[in-house]
Amino acid sequence: MLYETDFYTWTQEQSQALLNRQINSLDWQHLAEEIGDLGNRHYDQLSSRLSILIGHLLKWKYQPANRSNSWKATIREQRRKIDRLLERNPGLKNKWNEVLEEAWLDGKDLAIRETGLDDQDFPEECPFSSFQIQDSNYWA
Repeated sequence: MLYETDFYTWTQEQSQALLNRQINSLDWQHLAEEIGDLGNRHYDQLSSRLSILIGHLLKWKYQPANRSNSWKATIREQRRKIDRLLERNPGLKNKWNEVLEEAWLDGKDLAIRETGLDDQDFPEECPFSSFQIQDSNYWA
């Protein structure tokens, strides 16, 4: 099957079939899977950006002596990119708490890796509220 052997060509053929309304030429099962995956990519992008943001907020909070313009810029950048992602994909707002729960663990691991602090140096649960995470005036 073309989907499994040449994904690029399959996408081009499916796109043409959709544009030309050639219903019998559509690979319905794989099209449905791919459309679902497109949504998951936005979810994953939100989770990734939120993890980076949380990790840097933790670094900012737990290592104030090491604060840098780089950390500050990363925090600002991730907040902006999260805002844009949510503006373009408002349905993701309904998933915020779910994504935050997942991103917390990844963000904590990022902070552990980059600070040299131990797991027990950080709280079990995210110390930042959703509002604080998104608030451009909040700096932990």
